[in-house]
Amino acid sequence: MRVLILGGTTEARRLAELLHGTPGLAVTSSLAGRVAGPRLPPGAVRVGGFGGAEGLAAWLREHAVDVLVDATHPFAQAMSFHAARAAATAHVPLLALRRPGWAPVEGDVWHEAGSLAVAAELLPSLGRRVFLTTGRMGLGAFAALDDLWFLVRSVDAPEGPAPARMEVLLDRGPFTLAGERELLLRHRVDVVVTKDSGGAATAPKLTAAREAGVPVVVVRRPPVPEGVPVVAGPEEAVDWIGEQLP
Repeated sequence: MRVLILGGTTEARRLAELLHGTPGLAVTSSLAGRVAGPRLPPGAVRVGGFGGAEGLAAWLREHAVDVLVDATHPFAQAMSFHAARAAATAHVPLLALRRPGWAPVEGDVWHEAGSLAVAAELLPSLGRRVFLTTGRMGLGAFAALDDLWFLVRSVDAPEGPAPARMEVLLDRGPFTLAGERELLLRHRVDVVVTKDSGGAATAPKLTAAREAGVPVVVVRRPPVPEGVPVVAGPEEAVDWIGEQLP
């Protein structure tokens, strides 16, 4: 059985680790190539796009893929919908692997937003010094907020439109609670913006914000394409793949 994992996440890498060396399985992990120096999973790896849903469907046919797992970032909406269309076209079973989203607890001051643009609209009423942790893509949504100062954390340097008053912090999780506390204090952050990516690697910022009484704007994740089964963890994905074995 040939398995293609659309990856780039911790869960995708863990799934490849669990499947690596399994008799009767040939596993390939696909990375978008947007991050310099990615942590590579074991086994075969391809880097780069497919050319949309049609290109992915052609790749699935050409390489006789039996199972497709969409383990991309929860906000990689375009790729997820391309995967759904390609799997339907190529008649390949598709599974979405999505880590659970975050949920507020007592003491949190959260403001939900349906998009980065909506998050930008909320900011002027919440604070002046913003810790922006939504990644290097989409900074243009905040470019017009000249009165606010931004600390932007991302793995790679931002490109394209961005806020005028901005300091960039290049770093990669997982992050510690002590480190996040110190960061909020040192930069006098009074509002945090994050995507609901879920997982433990970047969650300490939420605890640090709660302790400091700092409001958090949480951008809701897009839905998984309709009709695609979803599991929350790599172990469940392994079980699902096992069920597809002849």
